[in-house]
Amino acid sequence: MAGKSGRSINNVPESPIKHMIFSWEGILVLLFAAVNIFCAWFSEFYNVSSVLRQMPVYLAEVFLMLTMAFILVMGEIDISVGSIVCLAATISCIVCNAGAPFVIVVLVALLVGTVCGAVNGLILTRVPELPPMIVTLATQIIFRGIAEIILGSGGSVSLSNTAGFKAIAGKVGGQVPYILFLVLILGVIAAVILGKSTFGRKVYAIGTNRVTAHYSGIHVQKIRFIIYTVMGTISGLCALFIVSSSYGANTTTGEGFEMDAIAMAVFGGISSTGGKGNIAGGLIAAFIIVCLRIGLGQRNVHSQVILLIIGVLLVAAVALPNIIGQIQKAAKVKKS
Repeated sequence: MAGKSGRSINNVPESPIKHMIFSWEGILVLLFAAVNIFCAWFSEFYNVSSVLRQMPVYLAEVFLMLTMAFILVMGEIDISVGSIVCLAATISCIVCNAGAPFVIVVLVALLVGTVCGAVNGLILTRVPELPPMIVTLATQIIFRGIAEIILGSGGSVSLSNTAGFKAIAGKVGGQVPYILFLVLILGVIAAVILGKSTFGRKVYAIGTNRVTAHYSGIHVQKIRFIIYTVMGTISGLCALFIVSSSYGANTTTGEGFEMDAIAMAVFGGISSTGGKGNIAGGLIAAFIIVCLRIGLGQRNVHSQVILLIIGVLLVAAVALPNIIGQIQKAAKVKKS
């Protein structure tokens, strides 16, 4: 096609395959393969069976990432989720030891988490001027404080009846844990809601510009309340699977889970400033971190060293898009 200037203008769409490979999700898939190759070389015990056997310990945190992604896309943060997990795990153990049916135990854990999440949502929506970090920092202290009052300082509670928790910690064919299927199912649901639904588009709009979203007719505070409440419910679900692997709870249960969930989401390409990212990237990043922890842990690498490596990856994930953007900008300037 020729323009008025006589120059030829070629409208060649970018190849979908090329776009997929050079997208952040494509890079993460390559990194996932590289991490597994490295772990298999680094640890002689690293194989599919060992990964599936150890995976349930870490997968519970992936639940938190799925909902944390919505909060980050809104441009907000919730650092109380670890304490909600602790409180829900503590109360569910106590209810279980009191002889309640396991269905009641599950409902109690989910209810405790939901109430805690609703408290966060209620405060933030009733007083929208308050920063989410400050509010959830306060509730983080309060929720864990309640758990410590129940358990006593440095206390713990052990299950006297583990039948129900053993059931949810079961495996298909003795190999694949139930929690893996649940993570993938909830991951697909979260991806569809955030990426394909009207609700998801509203979440992105809030994260891009909350004031504009409000004047566009979006019920910003209602959506914020729903997401924080669901974050609490998912924290209760996480607590159930944590108890199923430890058969108890203590005052340190869930400690650091909020940072892990945020790290998985940000590493997956979800912007901490809001309006950008998707669940697929977060899920791939979560499995990269899980596999890395398993592989390094099998060779008794110190937990702080593992955290250091994950921290370096996180910094790289944040910095790399900016570096690529600067390179592309410099290339365009040079061509012009």
